[in-house]
Amino acid sequence: MASLGELERSVMEVLWSRDAALTANELRDALAISEGEPGRAVATTTVLTVLSRLERKGFVSRARDTRPHRYRALLTREEHTAELMHEVLDRASDRDAALARFVGTVSAGEAATLRRLLDDLSRS
Repeated sequence: MASLGELERSVMEVLWSRDAALTANELRDALAISEGEPGRAVATTTVLTVLSRLERKGFVSRARDTRPHRYRALLTREEHTAELMHEVLDRASDRDAALARFVGTVSAGEAATLRRLLDDLSRS
């Protein structure tokens, strides 16, 4: 999976936080609000360039049947995170050791969640 730059990540955060697809202008406005610096607003052309890159990378889809085009995330934030975790594990020379190290660093609450999820998986 391709990595995300700072602006790409910001765009994805906005898309992940919305239920509906957004236009480039709506994204630009949401970015200006989330950044909290209206004077440093991103230009619509910059947002369109970022959206084009995200579409090529497989992060967003574009509805071309409307004008202006509307964009939505193809994966949820959680699906993206899970894919990143798999990608890191796939690069590990010793996958078991990497998993053991990870499990050894989780909180008690996270360990309980992992146990519950693994139990659910084994029952299905």
